[in-house]
Amino acid sequence: MSPRAYILAVAAAIVGLSLIFRQVRRGRLRAKYALIWLTVAVMVTPFAVIPGLLDETASLLGIAYGPTLLLVAGLVFFATLSIHFSSELTRVEERTRVLAEEIAILKYEFESSPQIDDRG
Repeated sequence: MSPRAYILAVAAAIVGLSLIFRQVRRGRLRAKYALIWLTVAVMVTPFAVIPGLLDETASLLGIAYGPTLLLVAGLVFFATLSIHFSSELTRVEERTRVLAEEIAILKYEFESSPQIDDRG
């Protein structure tokens, strides 16, 4: 890879990190999710900074073409992330259902109770 490509990769990593910190600071991204993305950035940055590291790592793992390792790792990461978000969504949907049921019960009890007139 050319030196220009490495500079571009490092710049992209720095921009990505700054965007993550900005989203956390504005309250648009919770810290636990920011930690996931920061971990990914820290793991990917050495491949952008050290020439040939991707190819060496791929050959150690028995992969003939370095970018294939990056593709496979990305697919595994996004599949894992998808499973994680699916479980989070399931929990949120369950909690929403329970809260809606509790509100319906409270509303029924409120509407069926006798009203007291405070006008004297």
